[in-house]
Amino acid sequence: MRASPMLLAALALAVAFPAAQTRTTRGLDMYVVDVEGGNATLVVAPSGESVLIDSGNGGAAAVRDADRIMAAAKDAGLTRIDHLITTHWHGDHFGGLAELSSRIPIAEYIDHGANVQPAAAADEFLQKVYPGLYGKSKHTVAKPGDRIALTGVDWRIVSAAGEAIKTPLPGAAGAGRPNPFCAGFKPQDPDTTENAQSVGSIVTFGRFRLAHLGDLTWNKEFDLMCPTNRIGTVDLFMVSHHGQPISNAEVLVHALQPRVAIMNNGTRKGGQPDAMKVIHSAPGLEDLWQLHFSLLSGQEYTVPGLFIANNIDEPTAAMPIAAMVPPPAGAAAPPPPVHNGAAFWIKMSAQTDGSFTVTNGRNGFSKTYKARP
Repeated sequence: MRASPMLLAALALAVAFPAAQTRTTRGLDMYVVDVEGGNATLVVAPSGESVLIDSGNGGAAAVRDADRIMAAAKDAGLTRIDHLITTHWHGDHFGGLAELSSRIPIAEYIDHGANVQPAAAADEFLQKVYPGLYGKSKHTVAKPGDRIALTGVDWRIVSAAGEAIKTPLPGAAGAGRPNPFCAGFKPQDPDTTENAQSVGSIVTFGRFRLAHLGDLTWNKEFDLMCPTNRIGTVDLFMVSHHGQPISNAEVLVHALQPRVAIMNNGTRKGGQPDAMKVIHSAPGLEDLWQLHFSLLSGQEYTVPGLFIANNIDEPTAAMPIAAMVPPPAGAAAPPPPVHNGAAFWIKMSAQTDGSFTVTNGRNGFSKTYKARP
């Protein structure tokens, strides 16, 4: 008897995208993967379903960063990525996507839509490569208010394509209240780059809440958080834009009142004093964890080494006291230090009661944060 076309199609999909495997753990896990100042954040639900936010750098670094993401996926026991969010079309956020997709099936590709900042690499990828990737799967253009299906997890999109949610998130502590930090806000120059288009997420697992807003910039943070705080408070804040001061305004960071912040910075990217002052002074903040020691922070604004997953790439005999002047941006920027050796992630594991544990992959240092009363 010949199989029907519908049956054959179903079998093909089952091979391409096998069912998620339930894990023995009951927590929500997150791996902040070191992609050298880019972004790759892997979130895994107790069901085994997964969301990867961004895919690291492109060019010569694509293989390196795909290797590091795959190491996290292997540690989590994944055989596929269920949802892949590209927050925006900058090379340190989507550059490794083609390489990664050749290593592991990706069931859904999510982004904010068209590129608003013309650039040869991004435009060529979007025109010639990306359609061939999502054409084998599912493609979704995210809008504020959308939800991503993840069993046992409430995943909300709060920003995309320069727009933000208009109404408070239901059931979120502090959501809908006037934001007292709006009164002192001073806008920066309008941002016409892809950063302002970032897809931002709020993830809720029982009483635990996580904020990841990509590279959303200063004025867009105001649009999201003023005059009322539409997000509420969170337990864990993934520091925006690698810890740069063109993001991380008090209207966002202080209103979120995170207990813990994790910064996916690089050796010479993110961690400038102006941003670090805002983060360290956030009401209720207990700890800041960093993917790298930042030369831009110096000794004054850095955190103890226990909380830093990767040291500087070219070790020196003494820690610099003064913060380094940031290198010029764009084509005039000198090449970053080469780091192709061991790279370590920061892993977070949360429980439904709101408690969570953060672990430094380099030294094994771990700290558990009890549930808020």
